[in-house]
Parts: sequence; structure tokens; C-alpha cells
Amino acid sequence: MVRAVRIAGPGREFLADDEPVDIVIEGGRIADIAPTGALRAQGEVLDAGGAWAVPGLWDNHVHTVQWALATERLPLRAAGTAAEAARLMSTAPTLSDGRRVGTGFRDALWPDRPTLELLDAATGAVPTYLINADVHSVWLNSSALAREGYRSADGMLRETDAFEISRRLNAADPLHSDRAVQSAGERAAARGITGLVDFDMAWNADAWIRRLDAGFAEHRVEFAMYPFDLERAIAAGLQTGDLHENRGVPEAARGLVRVGSLKVITDGSLGTRTAACSHAYPGDPENFGMLTVPPEALVELLTRATGGGLAVAVHAIGDRATTAALDAFTIAGAVGTIEHAQLVRHADLARFARLGIIASVQPQHAVDDRDLVTMHWAEQTAISYPLASLRNAGAELRFGSDAPVADLDPWQAIAAAVTRTDDERAPWHPEEAVTVDQAIEASVRSSLRPGEPADIVLCGEDPHAMSPSRLRDMLVDATLLAGRVTHAR
Repeated sequence: MVRAVRIAGPGREFLADDEPVDIVIEGGRIADIAPTGALRAQGEVLDAGGAWAVPGLWDNHVHTVQWALATERLPLRAAGTAAEAARLMSTAPTLSDGRRVGTGFRDALWPDRPTLELLDAATGAVPTYLINADVHSVWLNSSALAREGYRSADGMLRETDAFEISRRLNAADPLHSDRAVQSAGERAAARGITGLVDFDMAWNADAWIRRLDAGFAEHRVEFAMYPFDLERAIAAGLQTGDLHENRGVPEAARGLVRVGSLKVITDGSLGTRTAACSHAYPGDPENFGMLTVPPEALVELLTRATGGGLAVAVHAIGDRATTAALDAFTIAGAVGTIEHAQLVRHADLARFARLGIIASVQPQHAVDDRDLVTMHWAEQTAISYPLASLRNAGAELRFGSDAPVADLDPWQAIAAAVTRTDDERAPWHPEEAVTVDQAIEASVRSSLRPGEPADIVLCGEDPHAMSPSRLRDMLVDATLLAGRVTHAR
């Protein structure tokens, strides 16, 4: 039993007031809810002391291993120039595999250009890798390029080549990365996370079985696969929503991992100036971004996945990519999500709802990228980073972080969606803000009512009564996953 808790999220609409209630949990689900003291205490009792509760929070877009390993890599977000980033990497620690790795630079805001000569002069013979904040490009020195078998005049690799470098870095030591994922899962639980969607660019089916066998039990997982593994997934009988575990998995880990979607990346990113847009990027009249999967090929992929029982998650950032994704969903009869949807044509808003396609968006990106939009999308006529527009058109929203692109913290996403700012500046496009209730709804998969999973987050304050800065830093008193405590403050 969770005693004396006030319900603040979905489920509150079934209560007459906000007085404390007791929540009875049986078999990992909510069995009953009644005013505090009305029911006899049963089994273990967690006294919430009047704390506010919301359903377990989800992050619907995470690159799990890359996020978990980010704590071991030099943060470069504060680097204001290419020269400064190179200098920082000259003092970065060398990892056990002989590499230096930094992450989080944003060269689209730099006044100078990254060059191979600049990075070589600062880093010498140690293989050095700098991963863009958006993960769509990497900057390597000559030693790293030679080690990986690539050539580049300026040291920059973009899109498919950049993804391959990240895959190699993430796969260097699977057991080490598994330990990092375990530790990261504990940090996520401390922020109220009870589930995430794993978009690691790897064969995640084996990885999650391995982690469950080792005792991972911090949150629920839906894992994706990519086109290079589509036939392997179909041959293995993987279908979206199916439970994925061994018979001998530890009891605490049972029922946590399920098969997710086929992930298809159809364009680039704003930061790398490769998102497929209707209008050219300033100063580069031939650059409209790129569709990395032609429309005909996208239809074929979605059709094949649908026939194999797989939902689809389509990465589409620019408005051309979003339109192409919606067209492909229409033709293939596929179900699933469009990931990011950072630039959406007005005419496409209603198509999300009409097709039943979920808009899986990252609210923190809107405030992180506002300066990039001013610089690189000023001439675009579609809507940048829509939330309210999509919701008002009938689309279902799901929130995520795209970690490590943004911090894996659902309260940051909620605060960004509600306030559209995270500094002293006025809200950016406040007409796209949503309410606290709408933001929480987009961050959960269940409700606090009988019959629902006992995934519960106990909050230090009522999220409806908090200032924006305090909402972003919400104190999480406890997190319960199927009635089991995964975090307690």
C-alpha cells in the first residue's frame, strides 16, 4: 500500500477532491484506491506523507548506450569555437581503448570552422573523436580517421559515416556498456522514469536479453531495430509489443522488455544543416538538406515492416521529410510514430491524427535550438517545433529527450513544453506551449486508477503549483515500478 498520497496526474479526474488517498497494489497493479484510512493496511506500506503522485514517466526517445557512456566522455557543449573545442580535447582523458572522446559540440553556432589541421595540432597522435550534439556528424583527427579507415579533408564525417563511428565507439566493450546502462537506469529512476524507448543503432534484441540476465530491472524498455537488421528481426519472429526475455530471467526483471519499432532515419538534422527542408539554408542556395531514404524506398521499408508485424518509427526533422514520412505511412498502411517533427507544414498537422500517427517529440530541443532556428531556418515557412498545433489538430503527443542530445530528465521536457524557455529570455513561440496536464499526459503510458500498472512517481510538490524553474528541478521522493521501489530519496 502507498499511504496518504495526492494524485496529480491522469487518474485525478476520477476523484472528488485532492485529499490524500491510499493506493493498494497487488500483483504489480493498482487494486484499489480509497480515502486514507478507509482500507485496512495490507503487506508492505510506503507512507507518502501527502506527496503528489503521477503515473510512471516515460522517455520515448533514447539512444541508450550512447547516453549511458556520455558520462565518460568530455562534455563540449560550452565550447564556443572550433579552436576551443580542439583545445579542450587536448586535455581529455584517454579511455581504456586508447581513444579520446568528446560529445555535445554545436558547430552550427561557431564563428570558425572545424578543420583537420586544427584538431591535429591540438591532439597529436592520440585518436580523438568529437561527437556533435545531434549525433549526425563527428569530427576526427588524423589518427582517428586512420584507425577507423576513413578519409576526410576537414576531419568531419556526416550522417551514415558518423552513425557508423558512434556504433563502433558504443560497441567497443559490451559488458562495460551494460554496466553503464545499469548505472544510467538508476539515475533515470531517480527522475521518475519507469520506461524508455531504446533507439540504439545496434542489434538490441541480444543486448537486452544479456542485461536482463545480469539483473537489470530499473525500468520498462521498448527496443528498436534498424533497416540493416529488418530481415533478421522478421526471421527471428520479432513483432512489436511482444514480450522479450529468457525463461530464466530474474523475477524482478520479468515483463520489462518488449519489442519496439523499426527505426528509419529519413533525413539529417538542423545542427548539421542536413534536415530536408522546403527552402535552402542561408548562404548555401543549393542546400535544401537531404532525404537519406528516397520516398519509394521508404514505402518499401514501411510495407515490409508492416507485413512482418512491426510498427515503424520514422525520423523526420525537416518539413520535406515529414511530408514524405506521412505519404509513406498512407501508402503502406503502417502504424507508429514520426520522431522529432521539428518542422511541419501547416497542411500536414491534421494528417497525423487522420492517419493515427503519434508525434514523438522532444520539447527541450525547441529551447536548445532556438538560436539555430534563427540562424538557419529563418526563411522556412513551416511551423518550427510545434506542440500545441499538433495537439489541437488531434495528434497524440509523446515526449522524449533524444538522450544524450538532451538530458534524460522528463521534468526538463515537461517544463520546456509548458514554458518554451529555460533561461531568462521570453518564451520562444509561446503559442506552441501546452498545459502541465497535457505535458504529463504526453510523458506517461498509464493512469493512476484500479487495474493499471503500479508505476507511480511520488513528487515533492504539486506540479500544477510550481514555478517553471522548480518544475524543471522537481524533487522525486520515490519511484515505483510495478509496485517495486526503484528509487527512494
